[in-house]
Amino acid sequence: MVERPAAEAGVGAVSEAPTEAQAFRFWLKLGMISFGGPAGQIAIMHDELVDRRRWISERRFLHALNFCMALPGPEAQQLASYIGYSMYGVRGAITAGGLFVLPSFVLLCAMSAVYATYGEVAAIAGVVRGLGAAVIALIAAAVLRIGGRVIKTPAAVAMAAVAFGLLLAGVPFPAIVAAAALTGYVVGRTRPALLGKGSSHGDGGPEDVRAESGRWRQFVKTILIWLVPVALLLLVGGLVAELAGFFTLAALVTFGGAYAVLPFVAEAAVERFCWLSAEDMVAGLALGESTPGPLIMVNTFVGFLAGYNVEGGLLWGLAGASIATLCTFVPSFVFILSGAPLIDRIRTTGAFSAALNGITIAVVGVIGALAVFVARHAAFSGGEPDWLVIAVTAAAFVAVVRYRVGVVSIVASCAAVGLVAGLLS
Repeated sequence: MVERPAAEAGVGAVSEAPTEAQAFRFWLKLGMISFGGPAGQIAIMHDELVDRRRWISERRFLHALNFCMALPGPEAQQLASYIGYSMYGVRGAITAGGLFVLPSFVLLCAMSAVYATYGEVAAIAGVVRGLGAAVIALIAAAVLRIGGRVIKTPAAVAMAAVAFGLLLAGVPFPAIVAAAALTGYVVGRTRPALLGKGSSHGDGGPEDVRAESGRWRQFVKTILIWLVPVALLLLVGGLVAELAGFFTLAALVTFGGAYAVLPFVAEAAVERFCWLSAEDMVAGLALGESTPGPLIMVNTFVGFLAGYNVEGGLLWGLAGASIATLCTFVPSFVFILSGAPLIDRIRTTGAFSAALNGITIAVVGVIGALAVFVARHAAFSGGEPDWLVIAVTAAAFVAVVRYRVGVVSIVASCAAVGLVAGLLS
C-alpha cells in the first residue's frame, strides 16, 4: 500500500490506495467496458472510484474533471491519467491512460484490417451502409444533447450557427476555435450574460496536490517525451511525417470532444491528403462508435487506412494506426503530467471560463456540420437519396432521443439491417 496524498485527508470517505496490481486490473477492465462516450466513461469512473472503491474523493474527482474538460483532447482518458498520477505518479498516469485506450486500439486495428481487405464484399458493404445510418442518428442526437446543455441565450444560438456556416464554407477548424475563444473572452469581459454562463463541476476550491520535487525539471522532461518522437517521425518524411504532423495538430485543437474535431480530421484525410474516401470515413466513425474507449480513436482507423491505401499492405496499415494513435494521445499525457501538480490551483472562472464557454458554444455548430458531412455521403451518395439509410436513421434517432437506447444497441441494430439489405441486393 502507498500513502494517500494529504489532499485526501478529511475530504470525504477515502480508503487506502490500491496496490499497483489492483489498479492495473481495474484500468484494463475499464478500457474493455468503456462504451457510451465520455459521459458514460466518466460515470463509470465516478461510480467505481469515488462511490465503490473510494480511491479518490468526490471533490478532487470533480475538480480534476473540470481541469480536464478545459484541455484539448479526450477528457475521460485525461481524467483516468490524472487519477493514476495522483496514486503512483508518472508510472500510474501512463498505466491508467494507456490501458484506457489499448483495448480499443487492438480492436480497431483488427476491424480496420478486415474492412480494408474485404470492404467490397456485399455483406461488408451492407454493414457499412447500416452503420452510416447509425452515425447520422448519433451525431444528430449529440447536437441536441450538447446544445441543450450549453446553448442558453439567442446570442449563443447565433454563435453556434455562425460556427456551423463557417465550417461548411471551408474555414479551418483551428481558426473557428480561436475566434470562438476570443469572442467568449470579449463578451465575458463586457456583457457576460449575453452568451450565458458556462457549466462547472464541483466547487473549484483549492486543495493540495501530490508533492513534486524538481517541477521544472519534470516539465522539461515531459515536453521532451512528446517532442522527440514526433520530431523523429517528422524527419522520416513522406506519409510518416504527414501522419505525425497532422495528428499532432489535431490533438492540440480537440476542444469540446471528438465530435468537434472530427470534421477537421475528415476534411483533411479525405480531401487534402486523399488517404481514404468519404465512405471510408463514415465507416470509421461507425467503428469508433461501436468500440470501447474515446471516440477520437477514429484516428486509429484513419491512420490504418492511410498506411494501407498509400503505401500498401497490412503492415503499413498497422504502422499508420500506431503513428496516428501515438500523436493523438501523447499530448494528453503531456498536459496531465505537466499540469497535474497545478490542477487544484486552477479555477475555471473569469476570463479563462469565458473563453472556454465561447469554444463550447461554437462546438455545437461544428458538430452540426459533421452531421451534414456524414449525411451527404451516407444518405445521399452520388446525389441520390438512399431511402433505406434515411428510414433507418430516423428510426435510430427516435430510439436514441425518445427511448434512450444505448449506443452499442443502436450500432448493432443498424449494422444488422444493412447486412440483411446487402445480402438481399
